Amino acid sequence: MTAADPTVGELSEGAILRRILDRLGDSSALVGPGDDAAVIAAPDGRIVASMDTLVHGPDFRLAWSSAFDLGWKAAAVNLADIAAMGARPTALLVALAMPDATRLSFVEGIAEGLRAACAALAPGCAVEGGDLTVSDTLTIAVTALGSLEGGSPVLRSGARVGDVVALAGDPGRAARGLHLLFTRFRDAEGSPIAVDERSLTPGERADLFVQLRPSPPLRLGPIAAAAGATALMDVSDGLVLDASRLAAASGVSIALETASLGEDPASALTGGEDHTLLATFRPGVRLPEGFRAIGSVVDRGEAAVLVDGRPHTGQGGWDPYRDWDSRGG
Repeated sequence: MTAADPTVGELSEGAILRRILDRLGDSSALVGPGDDAAVIAAPDGRIVASMDTLVHGPDFRLAWSSAFDLGWKAAAVNLADIAAMGARPTALLVALAMPDATRLSFVEGIAEGLRAACAALAPGCAVEGGDLTVSDTLTIAVTALGSLEGGSPVLRSGARVGDVVALAGDPGRAARGLHLLFTRFRDAEGSPIAVDERSLTPGERADLFVQLRPSPPLRLGPIAAAAGATALMDVSDGLVLDASRLAAASGVSIALETASLGEDPASALTGGEDHTLLATFRPGVRLPEGFRAIGSVVDRGEAAVLVDGRPHTGQGGWDPYRDWDSRGG
């Protein structure tokens, strides 16, 4: 490395922040980055807020993800939670905790990924503030804000017996991408190694891209709300696990049909990090374009989720407290 690419430990917080701001683009806030706090417009008096954290180890590995990938993913997973309430994302607040040895170019790459994800997935949304600090473990914490724009939030608790269960997005691909990483790109000791894309088929490259740079169908969140969705949520931890959460919140059971889940229903059911949108609609409602029916809401039974008419008894999905060690942590 050259002097043109110092580590963050060699710079002041102000110098690092200036380089980040240079890459975030224009602010859309009333008061944007650079003051003690941002001022974000809330035209209807309500703000939708969510937060997610990416930690090196359980959430990503530097051998597999570029700085741009990390910035993109940190934005995308938070933007998805806002859309899952039927809201439009308006702003992100980003906190970076970094080891002293982190190169400035890496931090700039994160900022560029954040900006690109906002521009591609949620035009009008931007990073409007945050924090920088030192840590032994690289951590990216993002708070996302959104606007209901006069509408009502769509909760997990609104599903009713007889509703159609619908999905927007392509479940299972992120899980297949993660499986590729853990089975093909680790050394004999289990440590991650760089991805050799030349060894991948086009389909494998596409799955890996979905894992590293997810593109949730954000625009369909407000569209689903306007179409009368009775319940809505982001599927981040696997379809079965998240459907069981929706079922619990609504006091119902969710019956899924594997015939509607594509050629790889096993991955679709239990794979995590898809960031698809799971919704329920009243019978007879025309599903918005981009959603497809995958099941129905039934009376609460012994199992929260049924698959092809049978109770799903396996856990499935991603739980960081249960699965971290099993993934080589």
